[in-house]
Amino acid sequence: MTTEAAPTATSTAPARRQAWTRARGITLAVVVLLAAAVAMAAVRSTARHGELDPRSADPYGSRAVARLLAERGVSTRVVTSLGAARAAAGPDTTLLVAVPDRLTHRQQSRLHAATEPSGGRTILVAAGSWSVERLAPGVTADPATSGEDTLRPDCALPEARRAGTADTGGIRYTTTRLDADSCYPSERLATLLRVPAASGRGDTVVLGAPDILYNDRLDEQGNASLALQLLGSRPHLVWYLPSLSDTAATENGERKNFLDLLPPGWLWATLQLFIAAVLAAFWRARRFGPLVSEKLPVAIRASETAEGRARLYRKADARDRAADALRAATRTRLAPLVGVPATRAHTPEALLPALSAHLSGDGQTLHPLLFGPPPGDDAALIALTDQLDALEREVRRS
Repeated sequence: MTTEAAPTATSTAPARRQAWTRARGITLAVVVLLAAAVAMAAVRSTARHGELDPRSADPYGSRAVARLLAERGVSTRVVTSLGAARAAAGPDTTLLVAVPDRLTHRQQSRLHAATEPSGGRTILVAAGSWSVERLAPGVTADPATSGEDTLRPDCALPEARRAGTADTGGIRYTTTRLDADSCYPSERLATLLRVPAASGRGDTVVLGAPDILYNDRLDEQGNASLALQLLGSRPHLVWYLPSLSDTAATENGERKNFLDLLPPGWLWATLQLFIAAVLAAFWRARRFGPLVSEKLPVAIRASETAEGRARLYRKADARDRAADALRAATRTRLAPLVGVPATRAHTPEALLPALSAHLSGDGQTLHPLLFGPPPGDDAALIALTDQLDALEREVRRS
């Protein structure tokens, strides 16, 4: 007997091996990305440990310049809180702010209010647009950074003229102050600015890059001379390393949210991972639109197809799906024989009364046969097949 199955769901859940085969490519890619991220984080954490810290002897630390200043009688003290930095401001003190952009706007305003009338010197290292306009009013950071590292002074500032060329390339600045000293220009914009205080005592120096303070760059060009002159103009140097744990950042003022605490690189990395995930989803997803029809390389007999499908049902122990396919195919063939539209062939209310009228029998006895529960074992499935064949032959004879 040949049967024609209706379009029903016949796929079974994939085995564990099949699931692993499908997912191993994406899993491997995720593992490689995580390994690369961990390796990059380890390398960066090792290379930048103690950056701009006068106690650190690492390449990006500043212990060398602190030692040289100590030999010249300049004391160096490290502070990590805004309160200590404000209290240290004075006419005989140079206050160096290592990472000005880490301060909140409220912290910047309070720090400027303490340093402006102090008569001392304030040095801002690589201050961006987030901080420079509050800590050095009248100075603006240009969005484009310098394309050069080593620059000539080209200004009248004595410290710059004595130092000569130095590695000051980085953030570039413009100012509306006519009394400011604009040094080490890159494309006509200064990478070092000295702005006198409005009170006439003290000044603020804005450095576009921290390179002249690094241990491994101090002996290059005129970096050491420039750093010692800028930092050693007063007998005391207070090195302010802003800390995210400083209570002044959240006390009666603006609070930094979670995104503010993350370094900018992680936000870009998250965006790149999201784009990669979307591309992977499109790569692994099924193509849109109808499938392209292709001719089979060989002709397959219908009996072989039925046998293959039957073996799949038996291997999966899917008697319920096999019974549904047999019943659906029988209902599809019986409906036009008894005058029922094909669209209602699988509706008991339409098919059973028509069959009963055609066979002059009770439609309720046909319900378990055509719409009943799945068989409990293989023998019951074979019996169901025989009964469906007998019913179809009887309808055709009548």
